[in-house]
Amino acid sequence: MSIRKRNHVTISGSGPSTMVFAHGFGCDQNTWRLLAPAYEGRYRTVLFDHVGSGASDLSAYDKTKYDSLEGYATDVIELVEDIATGPVVFVGHSVSAMIGLLANVRRPELFAAQVMIGPSPCYIDDGDYVGGFVRKDIESLLETLEGNYLGWASNMAPAIMGAPEKPELAIELTNSFCRTDPAIAKQFARVTFLSDVRAEVPKLQAPTLVLQCTDDIIAPLAVGEYLRRALPRANLALIENVGHCPHLSSPSASADAMDTFLREERL
Repeated sequence: MSIRKRNHVTISGSGPSTMVFAHGFGCDQNTWRLLAPAYEGRYRTVLFDHVGSGASDLSAYDKTKYDSLEGYATDVIELVEDIATGPVVFVGHSVSAMIGLLANVRRPELFAAQVMIGPSPCYIDDGDYVGGFVRKDIESLLETLEGNYLGWASNMAPAIMGAPEKPELAIELTNSFCRTDPAIAKQFARVTFLSDVRAEVPKLQAPTLVLQCTDDIIAPLAVGEYLRRALPRANLALIENVGHCPHLSSPSASADAMDTFLREERL
């Protein structure tokens, strides 16, 4: 099976560098429709769906392979090797920010920079580390998801999206969650919310933009500050925004922060 079919790869734009956009849990490449077009005049832009999401080939889903973020990172490496022309700027939302980090640490020569939107290397509080959740909260969330996925999606999507002034975005995210195969979504959720890649963070040598909202129930400000300190070449940009998806709810501010970073890094 070709990588482009497996991950439903969409290529647009042109330029000397390639910008790859990777969606978060419960979403697909459509979530980049308000941000990615801004870069098509300067970059070769690449959108894709993680296996198990969107229009990816569901027959390629392997429970063993995708029982850790490393399985998704392997896909990213294969995809970049297949489609990239010139330096690659990887833009990852939420869990995909950590997938991009893992891929970059394994194959640093493939990537020029990382843009992390709402990232979190660990969602669970641990000693001095503030992830935003205690373990029993995550376990309760996963139990609810296991027992009633559609109900969980309907209740959680508005909180994750935020943007109360744009209720249509919460409806869109709910529908996206509900289109995902429940069995796959449950496994991806468990892998996402129980992941801890803090040990890998200091190994990332690529320049990195950590783009964070000022009010995000999934990735609190303390996580952004942690990454700013722990990443060797980090830039932290805060967006005045409520929610976990600023590329949808505040695309102009997201693009401004990205443009500043890309200009400073001469990318």
